[in-house]
Amino acid sequence: MAVRAIDTPLLLCTMVVVLTGLVSPSTAGLSLDTVRDFLTREEDTIVFSLIERAKYPLNRPAYDPLHSAAGRRLNASFVELFIRESEAVQSKAGRYQSLQEIPFFAYRVPSALAPPYNFTSDLYPAAASVNVNDAIWSMYFDELLPRLAKNGDDGNYAVAADADLACLQVLSRRINYGRYVAEVKFRGDQQTYTSLIQAKDRDALVKLLTSEAQEDVVKRRVEKKAAVFGQSVTLDGPVQTDANSQANSSLFKVDPSVVYELYGQRVIPLTKQVEVEYLLHRLD
Repeated sequence: MAVRAIDTPLLLCTMVVVLTGLVSPSTAGLSLDTVRDFLTREEDTIVFSLIERAKYPLNRPAYDPLHSAAGRRLNASFVELFIRESEAVQSKAGRYQSLQEIPFFAYRVPSALAPPYNFTSDLYPAAASVNVNDAIWSMYFDELLPRLAKNGDDGNYAVAADADLACLQVLSRRINYGRYVAEVKFRGDQQTYTSLIQAKDRDALVKLLTSEAQEDVVKRRVEKKAAVFGQSVTLDGPVQTDANSQANSSLFKVDPSVVYELYGQRVIPLTKQVEVEYLLHRLD
């Protein structure tokens, strides 16, 4: 018996249901506490996404910018095409109605077919579009992915690309959430921030935004989460979370030190870059 093709409206309805749990919640009641809670919960998603991508080898053919498919030469990698098409479908399903979700190929995403929803946003309109997705894209493929995945090719290009997309989306959401961090901090000390913004004093803004003690807590916490979440749990013996076990990266699905360095060298600095850029447009 022939299988009836799934029509596009049904597929999009399914995507709406799936994405209901993915689109970030409203920012009503934005405060330092709600911001910190959001960022802490995103740590879990980031670690699990990295673990998922680490299941697959590098699969280098999927990243060849001049690969061939269906008998023709394409001027984009399979992964890039996969992400473009995925964002287009998710855009139709309403993912990017929320300002917390920013596509990597914004110029290509179509209008949403999902019912409109008035997402609450406390962002200042003139600064709301600030993002560093280009830097996140380069960082992920040039620096992070080679440290996550082992050399090899198992042909699972679609599932690896899907895991790449999940990593990119959560990193984008976490880092570009710096807009909300900046908004909360601006509201808490408008006089000081206004003076520095008017003077366009980037260095002073960075200093005011920085809490080295808090950053150290975050880096150590994500390292520990990578150690706890990234073990193969058995019924024999306790879960290892001490420094000695973390020194042996082979025990973990993702090396905890990689996650520690990801936050220290990229996530936190890029978030701060977003905060500064947002603030510099806060009085526009």
